[in-house]
Amino acid sequence: MYKTKNLLSVGNDAKTVKGEALGFLTGILYLLPSDQSGYQVCPMAKKARCETPCLNSAGRGAFNSVQLSRLNKTLWFFEDRETFMAQLVKNIRSLVKKANKLGLSPRVRLNGTSDIRWETVRFDFVGTDNVFYQYDNIFQMFPDVIFYDYTKDANRSELPSNYDLTFSYSGVDEFQPYVEKALAKGMRMAVVFRKEDQIPATFRGIPVVSGDKSDVRDLDDQGVIVGLYAKGKAVYDTTGFVV
Repeated sequence: MYKTKNLLSVGNDAKTVKGEALGFLTGILYLLPSDQSGYQVCPMAKKARCETPCLNSAGRGAFNSVQLSRLNKTLWFFEDRETFMAQLVKNIRSLVKKANKLGLSPRVRLNGTSDIRWETVRFDFVGTDNVFYQYDNIFQMFPDVIFYDYTKDANRSELPSNYDLTFSYSGVDEFQPYVEKALAKGMRMAVVFRKEDQIPATFRGIPVVSGDKSDVRDLDDQGVIVGLYAKGKAVYDTTGFVV
């Protein structure tokens, strides 16, 4: 298992680069999705049938070297949590420092290709003062940094104030109870459409906003549909995940 010095991808994603023009510098953690590593990081993937059309295959994700990197990061997270979290803290601090230098606002997305309940990931950390600290989650350690993610888990609640979630839609029949629950809670919902020119003005009677102008979802209101279009293997999806 190789332990990289850079857990976060910064400036390597087309949509996060667009965010820089809006004043945001985003770091994304990409793990190997679903249970491809031997560990399940996307508990709703099989019900939503999003394993094959996952964005894991889009862009640079198609390269074997990128897949190997994501595998190593996933194994590291599960098999040596203490050093993984220490490196993640270091990388987030570097991101914040870089953002401040550039006059940008830092953003962190920990579930680039996973759906981990980060609000429940407790960890211990030894500070520069050699004092031992215990944190309920990474958000507690960085209260001034906004974190955001997409999720297919409509049951996540009592989130930290600096953690923003967007529910990820799937049209698969058995997944509809979760969609209905997310709608009832008024969650912002991301929907992947087949082609960019097929994104409608409304979906299920709810206004659709563009999700491809940037990836900074916390700028969008809750209760709207975020329209995305299929990329990578998702272009060929027939499961119902893609609309």
